[in-house]
Amino acid sequence: MRKEGVIAVVVFAALAGVMVFRGNGGEPAGQPASANGAPARRGGQRGGGQPPGGAPGAGMRPPMTVEVAPARRETVSEHITVVGNLIGAATVEVVPKVSGRLQTISVRLGDAVRKGQTLAKVEDREIREQVRQAEASFAVAGATIRQREADLKFAETNLDRSRSLFQRQLLPKQTLDDAEARYQAAVAQLDLARAQFQQARARLDELHITLSNTSILSPVDGFVAKRNLDPGAFAGQNSPIVAVVDLSTVRMVANLIERDARRVHPGTMAAVEVDAYPGERFDGRVARVAPVFDPATRTAEMEIEVPNPSGRLKPGMYARVNLMVGERANALVVPRNAVVDIEGRRGVFVPQQNRAAFRAVETGLQDENRVEITKGLGDGAQVITTGAVALRDGDPIHIPEQRQQPGRPMGTGGRRPDQGR
Repeated sequence: MRKEGVIAVVVFAALAGVMVFRGNGGEPAGQPASANGAPARRGGQRGGGQPPGGAPGAGMRPPMTVEVAPARRETVSEHITVVGNLIGAATVEVVPKVSGRLQTISVRLGDAVRKGQTLAKVEDREIREQVRQAEASFAVAGATIRQREADLKFAETNLDRSRSLFQRQLLPKQTLDDAEARYQAAVAQLDLARAQFQQARARLDELHITLSNTSILSPVDGFVAKRNLDPGAFAGQNSPIVAVVDLSTVRMVANLIERDARRVHPGTMAAVEVDAYPGERFDGRVARVAPVFDPATRTAEMEIEVPNPSGRLKPGMYARVNLMVGERANALVVPRNAVVDIEGRRGVFVPQQNRAAFRAVETGLQDENRVEITKGLGDGAQVITTGAVALRDGDPIHIPEQRQQPGRPMGTGGRRPDQGR
């Protein structure tokens, strides 16, 4: 019985040792960090073969097949994209200045109109009758002025004669006073006639304006976007008859996040695309940028204007706008997939003795395919592209011969630098 207990203890201890060994991936507990400061890896090769560039029997990952490309000097530009709906430069609701029944409406939905063109006509029969009456009153007022001027001249002559006779003591004082009173009355009558004449003229001018306002004119060049009434309907001064939209320029209002707002300013070029015209771009520019941010959305509003002389762009179309926020010629660029961020550090991996070596870099402009390197890398330096995101500093790599060629340039405007560093 004692012998069987000893055998059981030995077997249990052996099994525990195997489990500890397997739990550590075949490595002894307490393995130190790697020599380059990167955290020591668990796992790796389980066999006893010698990895490339490593000591015999060291546990590590198998070489990863990667692709490389050289850093090149090219022209690079950076863009941001915003989306939104197009709106007209101005949409005007046309209302009559004179209330009345519509006699005619001469435009329909979609018609092109010019500034000053007649859109509709309000019945004007009553107003024309009022104009005729005002013209008659104006004529009477003019005749009254002429009569009062004659009366004044007569009173003035009579007063002069009375003064002469009075000085020669041939006329009593009472008669002279009567002559002066008649003169003052004639002056007052002429002043009244002139005031009535001005009043009649103002009334006539007012009616002429009212008569002209029975013709409803377009205030802008554009297109009829809406027609609300038909002939025979009563149109009040608060009743829009038609809406005219100015399409000579279309606008789009979009929001900029804080990171992008500092790089966009009035005059920034904009390329506009709409689904209605696939493959076409319409050139515009940023017209205005709000000086404040919305505290709720942390965005600033901007307005983009796009010339639209053909009228092809319509309000309400969904648009994508590409804004160029920077451009630099002869910039050192690498493929975008070569740049990685590791523990808050931005960099690239370069091949070094069959291993991936991390190089910290500083970046500048970037487009869809390339990133500008402003510090940390030289012209023509080879960087790892495909597979870089899965690498760590010191990982073994394998570069197939056919994938080490420089290949074609990464972007237009660049030159092919010499391969290597």
